[in-house]
Amino acid sequence: MPDLHPFIAGLPKAELHVHHVGSASPRIVAELASRHPDSKVPTDPEALADYFTFTDFAHFIEVYLSVVDLVRTPDDVRTLTFEVARDMARQNIRYAELTITPYSSTRRGIDEHAFMEAIEDARKAAETELGVILRWCFDIPGEAGPEAAAETARLAVDLRPEGLVSFGLGGPEIGVPRPQFKPYFDAARAAGLHSVPHAGESTGPETIWDAIRVLGAERIGHGTTAPQDPELLKYLADNRIAVEVCPTSNIATRVVTDLDRHPVKEMVAAGVLVTINSDDPPMFGTDLNNEYAVAARLLGLDERGLAQLAKNAVEASFLDPAGKAELVAEIDAYTAEWLAR
Repeated sequence: MPDLHPFIAGLPKAELHVHHVGSASPRIVAELASRHPDSKVPTDPEALADYFTFTDFAHFIEVYLSVVDLVRTPDDVRTLTFEVARDMARQNIRYAELTITPYSSTRRGIDEHAFMEAIEDARKAAETELGVILRWCFDIPGEAGPEAAAETARLAVDLRPEGLVSFGLGGPEIGVPRPQFKPYFDAARAAGLHSVPHAGESTGPETIWDAIRVLGAERIGHGTTAPQDPELLKYLADNRIAVEVCPTSNIATRVVTDLDRHPVKEMVAAGVLVTINSDDPPMFGTDLNNEYAVAARLLGLDERGLAQLAKNAVEASFLDPAGKAELVAEIDAYTAEWLAR
């Protein structure tokens, strides 16, 4: 196969499953750690590579939360958000739905109104200065239970920032059943937010069914175990419920043991609307460009196949129709020009 990295680097892209704190580059994590010297997070960017080596999913959550603890002031929030957008711009990501966990910040003492102002200021600056359109998904940290869910729903509905489009559920799945969060998803959906919970990452297909039937999921975060249930795969395909696939993340957290056996191939073969995403890219030593290269190898894609993957993300996004049409046209024009060379 030809080297597709140059094509991928210039390909206009959208990303739908990428976490706010988890997108902090080693440079930014080191800067935040130096601001807060009581943290155990290394201040040396090179040492972070070892720090971000995970033994299992539980260890990943432990490390992730230690980085969350570095975001303590509105200025930390604004810096993190804008710098994440800067890294996206370097990859030609035109549109991203960034998953934010406001509860993690407000319970650490950041004023909720100042938090909203910080992310919105960064969002507007990213669009003006970097050409990156950001939208927010406010997610519940599942391990913190109904209290966190109620607070996240309140922040989403009562303080709804302009960029907020969806409501999610992250964190560990084992021991955190989805149905307990139904009232909070009901409230968010009644307020016009889209439902995008994580499901089937470290648990079986039944968690994905719960996300669909109980939480009204319009997209599924990860969905790694969906191929274990042919009926579920068919339902996802027939109803165009997109799956946000994050290949390298699944290997890093050990929910998939072998990249060559990643279930994304079965999803695509079943006709599921698959999107490719980076999840927590610096923590996993990846970025969206690399994830597209991984997908190209796993799925045997050429330039046209990669362009279709990019268009899948646009289709599954909550970008407005005019914005979708514009981004799809940009993808098509770029691909046509590339192939004509």
